[in-house]
Amino acid sequence: MSALTGTVPLVCLALRRDRIALPAWTLGLAVYAGTTTALWANQYRDAADLVPEVTMTASNAGIRMLGLASGASVGAYTMVRNLVLLAVLAALMSIFAVVRHTRQGEETARAELVGAAVVGRQSGLAAALVVTAGANAVLAVTLSLAMILAGQPAAGSLTAGAAVAAVGLGFTGVAAVTSQLASSTRGASGLAAAVLGVAFLLSGIGNMAGRVDPSGLRVESAWPTWLSPIGWAQQARPFGGDDWRPLALAVAALLAGAAAAALLAARRDFGHGILTQRRGPGRASRALCSPLGLAVRLQRGALIGWSVGLVGFGAVMGGLAGQVEQTTGSARDWYLELGGGGQILDAYRASVMQMAGAAAAVYTVQALLRMRTEEAAGQLEPILATGVSRARWVASHALAALLGATALMLLFAASMGLAAGAALGDPAGQVRAVIGAGLPQLPAIAAIGAGVVAATGLAPRVAVAASWAMLMASVLFGPLFGPTLAIPGWVRDLSPFSHVPRAPADPVTAGPILALVAVVAVLGLTGLYAIRRRDLALPA
Repeated sequence: MSALTGTVPLVCLALRRDRIALPAWTLGLAVYAGTTTALWANQYRDAADLVPEVTMTASNAGIRMLGLASGASVGAYTMVRNLVLLAVLAALMSIFAVVRHTRQGEETARAELVGAAVVGRQSGLAAALVVTAGANAVLAVTLSLAMILAGQPAAGSLTAGAAVAAVGLGFTGVAAVTSQLASSTRGASGLAAAVLGVAFLLSGIGNMAGRVDPSGLRVESAWPTWLSPIGWAQQARPFGGDDWRPLALAVAALLAGAAAAALLAARRDFGHGILTQRRGPGRASRALCSPLGLAVRLQRGALIGWSVGLVGFGAVMGGLAGQVEQTTGSARDWYLELGGGGQILDAYRASVMQMAGAAAAVYTVQALLRMRTEEAAGQLEPILATGVSRARWVASHALAALLGATALMLLFAASMGLAAGAALGDPAGQVRAVIGAGLPQLPAIAAIGAGVVAATGLAPRVAVAASWAMLMASVLFGPLFGPTLAIPGWVRDLSPFSHVPRAPADPVTAGPILALVAVVAVLGLTGLYAIRRRDLALPA
């Protein structure tokens, strides 16, 4: 029996398990890409109308971190606005799929049951790689078709689809390696997500440090971009040259990751990672004697990772404050439209805090879904067998998540304020101003968290999918993307972020804050009541 015996049946099993998740990912990304492309094609019917917009995106270092200008066409402009977001989502799709079919299978003992059949040692890993690579191939085709149907040239559309899928392929290899290194699903996903964060920063720094060509419509990136899979996708230049050669690096990363993962899998014990878990102390600290202390301890790793990422992002965005203050023309109008108000720095702070609020909301969802993980894994039963009530258990996770989100916003604000103070002077004043812009985001973040509690109580078996869908809808319908996507006002009002005062550009009033607090109370109490009344949703 070879190491790959049984790979085909395991591929069929993985496809059966992912018959909903992977099509939802691919179709969702394709619909988003096609819709936004069609909207911008309708808005910019004449290429001359795009020249000021592209000039603004090329000249503004902050925007270059999120997109790379490659010319004045609707397709190229769409890549500036969409490519990084689509690439990050494709990477997350790949990470979750690989980890789900490798490390999670071992953690839940499914892989041990499968291993009792006639299957080789490497067949599970091979099946995960085949399914995930196939999903990225389908994603490339659907994205390309969506942009062609939106009226874009076929060559550029094919390059765009391939570029996004290439990032997914690169992180398929990354996740294969992290699944061998870590001993838990959360650890494997966390390590891969950390690599994704570094890749985003490298591509952004490379674009910011690049130069604008004499036409003002194209940016030539600096060398750090070539260290990032996201940077490779951008260097393919969809609709601006259509160079497929950089995408070969992503294929090489996939092959290297697969080879390294196979080598590591052959050298570790089943159910364990290469990175051994350190022994804990012989006696637990007093903090772990309470549900809140345990919840904080469980969320500590994710909080540290998010803190490092947001502190770095805040320092970068704060360092751009000096350039933003001197911004004129369409770039200035863009910040004022997104951030509100009439003062460019206040509008800039408000717009950046909207991004930080969305990031803190992602952490909050991740932290609160730990409740569902504990319940599904059977870890909640021994906790409830003690004197801990269900209400106290839910409250401990909710409070730990809210404290973590607050810490993230404060750390981001402090980092951004200090960096802005170094560029503009008055660091203390800058920190106070940015903190004042960030704290109003907390009620919207709490509303997202209360939605997760409600989903966990009312529909535990679909709580994970429902929670992430709710978060994605809140971000897409909110002020970051809603106006760009021309979403109707009543739909945008469904996002809690649409009701956050855009401080300091706009005054903070009590009405929206109290309304969001009321939403938090209703959703949270509904979820708590449901959790108290229903049976535990345990594994079959």
